[in-house]
Amino acid sequence: MEKKVFEYDVVIIGGGAAGLTAGIYCGRARLKTLLIEKSLVGGLATYTSEIENYPGFPEPMGGTALMQRFEKQAKRLGVEFKLTDVKGLQVMEDGTKLVETFRAIYKAKAVILATGGKPRLTGARNEENFLYDKGISFCATCDAAYYTDKVVLMVGSGDAAIEEGMFLTKFAKKVLISVIHDQGILDANKIAQEQAFSNPKMEFIWNTMVDEFVGGERLTQVNLKNTKTGAIIPVEVDGCFLFIGYLPNTEIFKGLIALNDRGYIKTNEMMETNIAGVYAVGDVREKGLRQVSTAVGDGAVAAVAAERYLAENEYFQQLLQADRPSLFYVWEPTNEQCRCLLPVVEELKCKYGSTITVSKIDVYKSASLIQKVCKEMPENLPAVVLVKQGAPPEVIAKDLTPETLECCAQKLATPSEK
Repeated sequence: MEKKVFEYDVVIIGGGAAGLTAGIYCGRARLKTLLIEKSLVGGLATYTSEIENYPGFPEPMGGTALMQRFEKQAKRLGVEFKLTDVKGLQVMEDGTKLVETFRAIYKAKAVILATGGKPRLTGARNEENFLYDKGISFCATCDAAYYTDKVVLMVGSGDAAIEEGMFLTKFAKKVLISVIHDQGILDANKIAQEQAFSNPKMEFIWNTMVDEFVGGERLTQVNLKNTKTGAIIPVEVDGCFLFIGYLPNTEIFKGLIALNDRGYIKTNEMMETNIAGVYAVGDVREKGLRQVSTAVGDGAVAAVAAERYLAENEYFQQLLQADRPSLFYVWEPTNEQCRCLLPVVEELKCKYGSTITVSKIDVYKSASLIQKVCKEMPENLPAVVLVKQGAPPEVIAKDLTPETLECCAQKLATPSEK
């Protein structure tokens, strides 16, 4: 069956907090935007019963309710939603991105990857019955307040497990730690270990792993198994936190998008991946903190970067299609000489505007456009790039004066001898 093809400015893969925020920003920028989510719009945040640390809400907000607000706002701004699974991503030679699902192919000028990830599970019996809001949690920062004056079990002994466990002691009556290693051995850094061992609210259960989760509507007991003797140790708890790893949803991007050794997508501060026009946001990217607030920041940055990328591409295509030569003045606002020559550039635009295209490129705002025009950033600023059909770009980046600019404009405006 031949798949239908649809075209969009931006396709967002993933509908968690990061993807929804990117959609809100893209929608507000009047970009034709599609958000694809394979299961539940809102992502992992919808499994959090109370979010206390998201700015602007004096009272705790349920994760589902908060994400519904995100979704409603995105839809009001024109973002389209499609509930389906993405099978693959391709980047064509002309830069077009193809997002493939079971029934359709979505052509996009830019793609934002917000596929998130999933916490690693123990695989113990009945685990699936108590995930998220039924007793098994994966975010101490999100759910700690719920367990005030209660007993919780932490599974794991790495930096995240121990640090989150210490955070829980600010709320919980007791924090039990199930550790697979022998007594005294943790995978966390030495400072975290010292702090944990000296915390009176933390109690370690050595040489253990989870065998079974027990309870009714909510989790009430975790049966631990001693790894050396095989003995079952029943532990009564009000909740359990798993910190044994996190698995980013990046399988379909392997071989195309640069990943780190743990499978997270590498980005720069603008959320750009190694592929131009492809961005990554939220839990799926390499970062230090995975929270709703940081996901929102990622989504906003990526959407603005994508908007700028599309605008620059459109502008560059217009220049390529123009029948006349172009003069690009490359400058940056903090450079005094750059500022002094701006009026001269405007005069050239008025004087030669009928025969050549005169444009200004701010290096802070349009670094990628400079690379499209002359492949690499000029060594000195200000600089002039002369582009004439059939000839490679000519970069002049030394001792620019009003007279030099005038000569450059005259050179482009003078018809070439045949």
